[in-house]
Amino acid sequence: MASICAGCGNNLPTGDRFCRVCGRDSTLAPAPHAALATASPVAPSPVPAPVPAAAASAPPETNGKAIVSLVCGLFLFFPPAWIAAIIFGHLSLSEIKKSGGRLQGQGLALAGLILGYLGVASIPIILIIAAIAIPNLLRARMAANESSAVANVRTINAAEVNYSVNHAAVGFTCSFSDLAGDRLISGELASGQKTGYAFVLENCSPAEAGATNVKYQIVAYPVKLNQTGTRAFCSDESGVIKVDANGSAQGCLENGSPLS
Repeated sequence: MASICAGCGNNLPTGDRFCRVCGRDSTLAPAPHAALATASPVAPSPVPAPVPAAAASAPPETNGKAIVSLVCGLFLFFPPAWIAAIIFGHLSLSEIKKSGGRLQGQGLALAGLILGYLGVASIPIILIIAAIAIPNLLRARMAANESSAVANVRTINAAEVNYSVNHAAVGFTCSFSDLAGDRLISGELASGQKTGYAFVLENCSPAEAGATNVKYQIVAYPVKLNQTGTRAFCSDESGVIKVDANGSAQGCLENGSPLS
């Protein structure tokens, strides 16, 4: 079988040891350049695609839950917001820890957590202050309403005197609208209610049949007992104002004590 010369590639006849072209001994090893020429080419390694500069330098994003935690913590007078600040703060810290640097906002989350826990811790203090302050505020408001009621009773007494002078043929009146019509009392007082008290003008009567009215009675009592006031007040044509400590209008007319 014919062979190929390792030196020049010429076909060697069967039995020939030396190449008839280049004279090379066919029993020798192939030349280095021939081995390289017949070797299979090695494929080049793929070059990784370059990472865009913008993506490589992109700053980490701020975690949205961290922002929510801080905002909720700033609602100083809304307890449900404090609970939300604590919940979102813990969720945010967990997500930031697991993000491998892709998320930031740990400071915001911590601030929200601190505000939330401070708010929750202040609830007992707020309740204690409210338990002390609310009754005091209620008593102060009732005292102001009672002072206003006494002043309004005096106003009605003065209005009755002026009305009887202006309407000598009638005398006193038991109609608030008559007093308001002469601009002797305000429209609010003429409605029968003012500053937590109800006012009733009644029992107008003459000294004798057919004469002018020489008597009347005015009573003022709390619209909501122990909420808008505790005492009732009353007066009549004498101008003396009486008070009933139990808030009863009828009790004031029957057994009221003169207001000191």
